[in-house]
Amino acid sequence: MAIKTQGMAPLLQVFDMPTSISFYRDKIGFEVVDPSHDDVDWALLRFNDMELMLNTAYEKPNRPPVPDVARVAAHADTALYFGCPDIDSAYFHLTDKGVALDKPLITSYGWKAIYINDPDGYCLCFHWPYDK
Repeated sequence: MAIKTQGMAPLLQVFDMPTSISFYRDKIGFEVVDPSHDDVDWALLRFNDMELMLNTAYEKPNRPPVPDVARVAAHADTALYFGCPDIDSAYFHLTDKGVALDKPLITSYGWKAIYINDPDGYCLCFHWPYDK
């Protein structure tokens, strides 16, 4: 018998929770499900039918003044891909929110996409099959 599942919620380690929550909520459009404030060590966010968990890389008393460069460099190996039927609208939404990103492009695999990095260097890609 196969395992029954419902949804998936990736967990990302972040350096500064208020900065990360602000990015995902105010720039991308996620809803903060839990907790009710930003200065926490763990948060559950929801965006349409997707969930994302954020966890601080360090408890407050142990947090260094700046992120560990080696640790953050590994974040480039993690990407979250969002199916997005209207890439142009997503691009204008994000640029209107002050997110710096390149114009949409057509990938080598034939999808229209935009890529952005969150405050911790994780890649977010919004993409959809390109219909010429």
